[in-house]
Amino acid sequence: LVKSSSPESRAAVWGRGGGLCLLRWLGLRLWSRRGTLVFALLWFGSWLFLNGLVLVHRTILSDFCTDDKSKRILQRLCLEFSEGSVTGDMCEDLCVLGLVEYKRCLYYENGKKVIEARWRGSPIILKSKLENFSSYEPLGILDYQVMSPPSCPPREACFKITLLLVLVRNSLGLLKNREMSYSRAELASLWALLQQEEYTFLRVLQDLSTHVAKVLGSCGHFYAVEYLSAGHAWDQNIFSLHDVAISEGQDQEMMHRIALSFLDMVWHFDNDFTHKLHLCDIKPENFAIRKDLTVVAIDVDMAFFEPKMRDILEQNCSSDDDCNFFDCSSRCNLSKRRCSPRRSNSNLQVICEKIFRPWFSPTLLGAKAALPLQVMYLKTSSEVHLTPRQHVLLCL
Repeated sequence: LVKSSSPESRAAVWGRGGGLCLLRWLGLRLWSRRGTLVFALLWFGSWLFLNGLVLVHRTILSDFCTDDKSKRILQRLCLEFSEGSVTGDMCEDLCVLGLVEYKRCLYYENGKKVIEARWRGSPIILKSKLENFSSYEPLGILDYQVMSPPSCPPREACFKITLLLVLVRNSLGLLKNREMSYSRAELASLWALLQQEEYTFLRVLQDLSTHVAKVLGSCGHFYAVEYLSAGHAWDQNIFSLHDVAISEGQDQEMMHRIALSFLDMVWHFDNDFTHKLHLCDIKPENFAIRKDLTVVAIDVDMAFFEPKMRDILEQNCSSDDDCNFFDCSSRCNLSKRRCSPRRSNSNLQVICEKIFRPWFSPTLLGAKAALPLQVMYLKTSSEVHLTPRQHVLLCL
């Protein structure tokens, strides 16, 4: 209470009180700005940290993907070769002649090892599902000294030996121009390779498809495939253009040709084999392009022909969500509470959704950018008289 009634006294008191209020108000405003700035900095720092984790996921979460460990794994393989435990058509170049030059470790997860190297001057990728030869299931029939059908033990063992010999003799390429008698190291190495679905898949399709990576050789449980730069989700063109000879201003034409190669690959996998081939892990990183712009599937751990796909999908369910197997899905029959063995989506639908739609800009898609996928099966541009751009837009 202000007892003084003089104007001068009231003005003096108001001046002091008003000044304090003004200072408090200014302090509050300054604190708010400071708090907002601190919050913004914390948010931005968290964003950078999380994005950094994503970008270096394979390095941070997989600290075993180091040059030292990778070299030790190859040294162990060479020791096993020198002891006569493993063999292969590139073992001597790797372990004796020094014609395989280690470059770097590309990937390591759950034992799967992917290494970049050079073999006789050409870049290659060395791969193995498990890093150690001893990690693979041993072939019990190797306890028998003579490895040929006339002398093989009874029942299952004889069947396994015969199967191995047929695979070696026909197309797996581990051995060449040999009589029907094989060493323990040869069969053990082949058996380790056959336990890797990707290796057997690539081997079977070597002469049947241009859309899969070429297997160049093997040593023990490691096999070499052609070096191709994988796609990237963060790259505007998905694939690096450094290794592709294009003239200035041909980017759009190149994109259309790659898109058509994707469509040709889908048609090929759907129609050119006895059974349809399903790709259940579709992302840019699992594809690459050759210099002629052919799209190549380079990671096919999750590729299955129709009979295997049906076995995978036909499971118990309570809703459609229970019938999803990565990018392959079916529908739940609620009366039977079983997933349909038939896939409800297609390779083309998933490629449109996960490859084409993020790849091509909203400017190209126009009003279609927000619409659900409308898929048309097209063979090639020569069979359907549409421009490459129209092919892609129909897919989208």
